[in-house]
Amino acid sequence: MRPILALALLLSSAAWSAQAQELLIRGGTIYTGVAAQPTAEVVLVQDGRIAYVGPASGVPVVDYAEILDLQGATLFPGFTDGHAHLDGIGWRELTLNLEGSASVAEAMARLTAWAEAHPEGPIVGRGWIETHWPEARFLTAGDLDAAAPGRVVLLGRADGHAVVASSLALAAAGVDAATVAPSGGEILKGPDGQPTGLLVDAAEQLVAGLMPQADPEALRDAYRAGFRVEAAYGWTGVHFMSAPWKDIPLLEAMAEAGEAPLRIYNSVTPDGAAELIAGGPRSVADGRIITRAIKYYADGALGSRGAALFEPYADRPDTTGLMQITEQEIVPLYQAALRGGIQVATHAIGDRGNASVAEWYQQALAGVAPADRPNGADVRWRIEHAQILRPSDYHWFKDLPIIASMQPSHAIGDLHFAPARLGDARLDGAYAWRSLSDMGVIVVGGSDAPVERGDPLIEFYAAVARADLEGFQGPDWRPGEAVDRATALKMFTLWPAYASFREDELGTIEVGKRADFTAFSVDLMTAPVADILNGRATLTVVDGVVVHRAESPVRIAP
Repeated sequence: MRPILALALLLSSAAWSAQAQELLIRGGTIYTGVAAQPTAEVVLVQDGRIAYVGPASGVPVVDYAEILDLQGATLFPGFTDGHAHLDGIGWRELTLNLEGSASVAEAMARLTAWAEAHPEGPIVGRGWIETHWPEARFLTAGDLDAAAPGRVVLLGRADGHAVVASSLALAAAGVDAATVAPSGGEILKGPDGQPTGLLVDAAEQLVAGLMPQADPEALRDAYRAGFRVEAAYGWTGVHFMSAPWKDIPLLEAMAEAGEAPLRIYNSVTPDGAAELIAGGPRSVADGRIITRAIKYYADGALGSRGAALFEPYADRPDTTGLMQITEQEIVPLYQAALRGGIQVATHAIGDRGNASVAEWYQQALAGVAPADRPNGADVRWRIEHAQILRPSDYHWFKDLPIIASMQPSHAIGDLHFAPARLGDARLDGAYAWRSLSDMGVIVVGGSDAPVERGDPLIEFYAAVARADLEGFQGPDWRPGEAVDRATALKMFTLWPAYASFREDELGTIEVGKRADFTAFSVDLMTAPVADILNGRATLTVVDGVVVHRAESPVRIAP
């Protein structure tokens, strides 16, 4: 039997690019995701592919194999985050993180400490959310000026759809009382007519030029940090939404150099649409980095009241939200993608935003015959979030069809403010995972990190519990929209594989498929729901190579 590889080798970046190991995995329940054989005792991996899955008594005789003893952990097909922002996850590790701030005061205390530790240059951060703060208000330029006087400060709201700028930042960007918000954006102003500092959706671009331009090595460091975080959580793949077109060559180079331990499926920013359509789908490093989709925006976010609704917000009747694009602009872009064989993913949160996208999809599909599409009728277009729907619009997802790419953690965070934004009646179509999946709609699960924490255990818990992390659900939070555990497993394994055109290679533990696995210390299929949150990822394997392992309970044994 081959000598045991040193742990240092397993955890080094060199291991990610090395030839896939020959592995025998045993010592815990193995969930295959296959109805005909739901569990197994062992899995054998050869040359990065699954060579055997079944009872221990039937495993083929192998002369050379590493043995991974799960020591009671449970193994699943590789978990894929169906909607995340890899660059933002990395930058969260490297910039001011306001996630979890309990109040304006605490957020500003963090800003002051950061400013003192970083006395030069602009201050950029993200992660604040006011919905649970005792002050019950957005941050303002005045808050930032007091906490970090004389500094350019830009702090993004957790949802990424609003940023608060300091007075110096507003002045540097030329934003004042006379500034008109761009289409699809809003500049919040006080009773005196002056900007409060909060810029919503398209208005964020007014201060984009003040963001420090990362040098190539800093950007590479951010992606390295993103990979490290995601692997440690147990993700074997990420559908990278709004992947900057300019970063695609860097990600491809990292994959070729063995610095991309996870599978990345890119849905790029619209500035890359024409070039991607002209060149067609891209794939490097044996499919480690695939780029074949474009991400568009229809509306904004619910928390910042940018999600486009048919009726006014219940807690602010002067607005129905913000559309980011028009039918005249988007339908030709969709049709160009169809002709180029490029998948489309469109952000839509509000009921008006979702209905509009469905109608636009229908128009685009009707205008380009299947014979003129490289993918024929199998286009697999997606709506990202599909968060607030009219039940009368569910049929679009089945009929066209549309993949619903949804993030369960949004529902368990939004339950504390969504009823106020929407009123009770509109909750009938909110976060409707069960209604859609029961219709046969593919519902892809994701995290939207760094908007949310990005832990697959939180996402799985949210999908089956539909309650916040303390177990609170709230009055009539539509508990029937929670899904069963078998459906939740598909949301993070098989259905993301389908949404990236790779269901023949990924998503289940079957002979011939790629050897991507995630092991957790908790049995997601049988543990009490509350106990799911107490688990952790213990093993992450991609193409038969261990890219993350916890010190226990997983061990490598002869």
